[in-house]
Amino acid sequence: MKTISTLRYKNIKVTLTVNWKYKVLSLRVFSLHVKPRCSGKSFRSILNNCKFGVILGVFEKTIIYFDRPGEENTETVLALAKKRAEELGIRDIVVASTRGETGVKASKVFKGFNLIVVTHHTGFREPGKQELTEENRRLIEANGGRIFTGTHVFMNVERAIRNKFNTAYPAEIMAQTLRLFCEGMKVAVEITAMVADAGLIPVDRDVISIAGTGKGADTAIVIRPANSTRIFDMVIREIIAKPRDRA
Repeated sequence: MKTISTLRYKNIKVTLTVNWKYKVLSLRVFSLHVKPRCSGKSFRSILNNCKFGVILGVFEKTIIYFDRPGEENTETVLALAKKRAEELGIRDIVVASTRGETGVKASKVFKGFNLIVVTHHTGFREPGKQELTEENRRLIEANGGRIFTGTHVFMNVERAIRNKFNTAYPAEIMAQTLRLFCEGMKVAVEITAMVADAGLIPVDRDVISIAGTGKGADTAIVIRPANSTRIFDMVIREIIAKPRDRA
């Protein structure tokens, strides 16, 4: 891991490093808010010496940025998501998977977790056809994962109206806005609302949602869920990993 750049501003320190082995950039943010009697001390000194109650809020967060989106990032994303889940005590994991390959990989990584694999709705590409293969369904369920297939929060009826009348409605605008981050961000938010509506995850504690661009996984977030009727109550708490570019 090599440090490329370090920026300090008041109580915030940002360090950009590169890991040539995994070909990823890492952005580490240190934020420190302390009482006056700790001002002037180094970040490490305060962590080591200040008593409880003096440090009002300290966090260190690493975000992994992939140079390119796509399935080649899948194993790294799953490993990073599991690591963060263990650090935060999160037991609920939501993963998008079309044909089931990513779902199978996730079911091996997240054994013992409440893993929900979310597929495309039936008929997404061809009328009446479900893209998840029966073999992958069997493997996911054998590893303890659960599979959810349902209506996509950001599409379906509104997508049909868009295709028919060449116009856009609010849910479509929300989806396009989330794609400003990356395709996986839009999907990660969407599938979280979908499984919350199905009652498969809690809405009163954080979960991790994993999605990607086309195939595989390249995005993972920590998110506080909400049902789709209260979607604006959702909170994207952390970004674990995402691609720097869009396909």
